[in-house]
Amino acid sequence: MKIWVDADACPGVIKDILFRAAERTGVELTLVANHSIPIPPSRHIKFLQVKSGFDVADNEIVKRLNAGDLVITSDIPLAADVIDKGGRALSPRGELYTANNIKARLNMRDFMDTLRASGIDTGGPSALSQSDRKSFASHLDTLLTRYARDA
Repeated sequence: MKIWVDADACPGVIKDILFRAAERTGVELTLVANHSIPIPPSRHIKFLQVKSGFDVADNEIVKRLNAGDLVITSDIPLAADVIDKGGRALSPRGELYTANNIKARLNMRDFMDTLRASGIDTGGPSALSQSDRKSFASHLDTLLTRYARDA
């Protein structure tokens, strides 16, 4: 298993959790973004810079992803592509996207896009809470423990 991070919009505190997890477990972690992102020196942590453009980072992640890999993203269409390819997707808020819940998330995303396009202010996501961080760390730990046990 490898961990891929849709790093353009990933909060710094989540990256820090991921950096510590990669060092602790030895799982390869690759951050993908269209701008430079500082990473700590580590043989387990890599950075892949892609050119700017709509969904360029997402497409690169899907292209390189293997079944069983984990992708960290808040991008619902990317999460759906990851699941379709046999990967796992976890949001920075700790929500594990699955085949059972991704269609509903896509429908809600499309609905909210329609509202915004019609001029309705839907607001943005709330700030990342301590509860979100704990949920993320807990789900990540569960997935890494399961991977280590199965390896």
